[in-house]
Amino acid sequence: MQTSSDRHEYPSHWEADVVLRDGGTARVRPITVDDAERLVSFYEQVSDESKYYRFFAPYPRLSAKDVHRFTHHDFVDRVGLAATIGGEFIATVRYDRIGAGGLPASAPADEAEVAFLVQDAHQGRGVASALLEHIAAVARERDIRRFAAEVLPANTKMIKVFTDAGYQQKRHFEDGVVRLEFDLEPTDRSLAVQRAREQRAEARSVQRLLAPGSVAVIGAGRTAGGVGRSVLANLREAGFTGRLYAVNKSLGEKELDGVPAHHSVRDIGEHVDLAVVAVPAPYVPEVVAECGEHGVQGLVVVSAGYAESGPGGRERQRELVRQARTYGMRIIGPNSFGIINTAPGVRLNASLAPEMPRPGRIGLFAQSGAIGIALLSRLHRRGGGVTGVTGVSTFVSTGNRADVSGNDVLQYWYDDPDTDVALMYLESIGNPRKFTRLARRTAAAKPLVVVQGARHAAAPQGHAVRATRLPHATVSALLGQAGVIRVDTITELVDAGLLLARQPLPPGPRVAILGNSESLGLLTFDACLAEGLRPLPPLDLTTAASAEDFHRALARALADERCDAVVVTAIPAVGETSVADAALAEALRSASASAPAKPVLVAHVELGGLAEALSAAASTAPQTGATAAAPPGAHSAPAGRQDPRPPSDGAPDETRLIPAYPAAERAVRALAEAVKYAQWRREATEPGKVPEYEDIDEKGAAEQIDALLSRGTGLTLGAEDTCALLGRYGVDVRRALPAPTPDEAAAAARTLGYPVALKTTAPHLRHRADLGGVRLDLADEEQLRRAYTELTELFGTPEELRPVVQGMAPRGVDTVVRAVIDPAAGAVLSFGLAGAASELLGDTAHRLIPVTDRDASSLVRSIRTAPLLFGWRGSAPVDTAALEEVMLRVSRLVDDHPEVVGVSLEPVVVAPHGLSVLGATVRLARAPLRDDLGPRTLPVV
Repeated sequence: MQTSSDRHEYPSHWEADVVLRDGGTARVRPITVDDAERLVSFYEQVSDESKYYRFFAPYPRLSAKDVHRFTHHDFVDRVGLAATIGGEFIATVRYDRIGAGGLPASAPADEAEVAFLVQDAHQGRGVASALLEHIAAVARERDIRRFAAEVLPANTKMIKVFTDAGYQQKRHFEDGVVRLEFDLEPTDRSLAVQRAREQRAEARSVQRLLAPGSVAVIGAGRTAGGVGRSVLANLREAGFTGRLYAVNKSLGEKELDGVPAHHSVRDIGEHVDLAVVAVPAPYVPEVVAECGEHGVQGLVVVSAGYAESGPGGRERQRELVRQARTYGMRIIGPNSFGIINTAPGVRLNASLAPEMPRPGRIGLFAQSGAIGIALLSRLHRRGGGVTGVTGVSTFVSTGNRADVSGNDVLQYWYDDPDTDVALMYLESIGNPRKFTRLARRTAAAKPLVVVQGARHAAAPQGHAVRATRLPHATVSALLGQAGVIRVDTITELVDAGLLLARQPLPPGPRVAILGNSESLGLLTFDACLAEGLRPLPPLDLTTAASAEDFHRALARALADERCDAVVVTAIPAVGETSVADAALAEALRSASASAPAKPVLVAHVELGGLAEALSAAASTAPQTGATAAAPPGAHSAPAGRQDPRPPSDGAPDETRLIPAYPAAERAVRALAEAVKYAQWRREATEPGKVPEYEDIDEKGAAEQIDALLSRGTGLTLGAEDTCALLGRYGVDVRRALPAPTPDEAAAAARTLGYPVALKTTAPHLRHRADLGGVRLDLADEEQLRRAYTELTELFGTPEELRPVVQGMAPRGVDTVVRAVIDPAAGAVLSFGLAGAASELLGDTAHRLIPVTDRDASSLVRSIRTAPLLFGWRGSAPVDTAALEEVMLRVSRLVDDHPEVVGVSLEPVVVAPHGLSVLGATVRLARAPLRDDLGPRTLPVV
């Protein structure tokens, strides 16, 4: 419990856990009056040199006045933050608001002086950089726009912290001191620096878990078959290359299965990197404390009895994470199946999987242990379902994912040289905004295939997730926009992974089909059409075809410029032997090697021998000395990582895997996903841009929003305020005047000019022209008064109907443009045709904000009813360029002002020339204090 300081309540929302450069964690929190002893103890452990750099003079100890000053803050003009591990300070940062001449000041002064002090033992861990991000966010919240810092020239480390942060800054030298001044407004560079640091830190934190030098299994008992004993046996049998220890308080032996045994982690005389915790939940806190005090870097908690068991377990899980983070440890679990790393230098099987998977280049992530078993089993088998030898680089099962999540593992896989394809089974996404951002970056370098469980039900009880208002189809569309290959089943997940692991990305959708069964070829042809591919007529080699016939046909197909990929269909011949299988497999491999830029797949019927033969010389194990060529237009992979594509020098690739599928539909579906992904990769090289419009009044809009929110929060704006705010962004709403009486309706029509429309705005009739609540093309006052009488007689009194008069717009296609801030997915722009198309059929497309010009163009064209906009059945094409501009302007409004939490333009009538916005609503709310653009933090528990 923190004590409040001088002027404001303790700002608990400033508390955060952060991952440091070396993968450890620290707690960032405000400094309070209760921290006097911690501050003194911290200062005593700082070297004289660091003290000199901080105070510009010898300063061996803090006076009572200093301690009071550095622990008493008003959290507005004077703020101090501390980074802590184990409850003790390892670094501090503070700012003091200053005015003219550098003297202490209060608002509206918008400059502050900032200073850091980092304990020498923790310098080089990125602590100061993390504190700068957090103190800058705090300052912006308190309307401070600029920091100033004075640093001695010899203090090069601190100068580097400021200069590397990416802010626009000024530097000058005066009286032997370097004075730095920099604006706190985030820039593209500062955001890029922050994201790069986040990636390195989180990747390192996962790497420490997956490649430990030593492992202790806590809870390994004498009785075989227990969870702890099983994990210990799996580690030993996998050939773990590091030091291994068994820990159990009841053990009297010095060894267990040949592994050194101890009563406690404290008794181990050497450093322990990773602890696997397999004790009952009530005993876990004691184990965590022992691990933390011994300096263990991370935990894999396979113990159950946490959030999956109900409210009591959920609180137990929160406390587990809080306790581990206190010591700077990260957790996989609880309720985890474990982790695996097949790298030859590690050979870690800290899981309940009894058999170590084959080494390979596929990374697996599963929140569910049962699904993890299924994935490992599918990839391990050479026959049965998907056939073909392939292997795993790393496997992570996070269970309740209380700490380490799929986002962290994506950070690790992004530049892992041993992983070419990432497969993920997700039952929930804790931070969808961040996941989408990381997925987009990862997918630009290597394929990411995701299957989502619990699509039509709540997330598993053990998962703490943000509620979303978006349907699953919308979330899927947004993931697709980020380059994620989204599939529906575990079978499809493995099917796609096998294809992407060793085959090149197809350069287009044209598919050649050849084989020894006409019927199977026709099924494949139909499947291609159903998946949106462009198949060539199947080539029937007849059942008498030899291996040489297959070789020649495949070589010709691959050499054909009209072909982008080949599906080979095969059925067994009567009396066929394994020798024939091997011959056919070798024929296909040698022919495919002649065209390494085009993928080849095999659809077979009960050809176990062929599947094994195809795989006999194939493996996804890391290759040495191979140079990979990316597909045309693909992003280059991060330095130090091979691209999963095969060599492009035309030489046969003896390790090229040809995936075999037991059904044509499965082969074609996997190929279709690869085609769509390849197209996304090509388009991602030119992602478009967010246009700058000179007529946008961003400052005026901000002032209007602040004034409106001063009245309260959660506002739905009135018509006048809505039109004014949208107008500042160049979105003009056609004027509508209230008509509470027939006389006022006539007066409104005279003001607007005939012809006019008379329509109701009552909630139950709004946007429901099908119910008759709208009268159009009223040419004079007589028609207007007659229409007014009809509406009131049919639907009720004017007070109930709330009628308005509006000038007629040019005829066109009625559309809807909406933007919402979803608590889980973030800002989303949606588009569809007005009426039944979007409401009944769900024909709506979505893009993440900010929307680029390319996004807007694809958004218009991605709905099923898009032909109505482009001259369907001889109608006049409408002005889609004007429609795209409106979308881009709405996107800018929402992106520039996070207080705008909802915009609806309905209908937007798009004519052959121009458009008319006939109705609009805008909702405002206070912007969240922290979002994905804020400083780096771990999820709050």
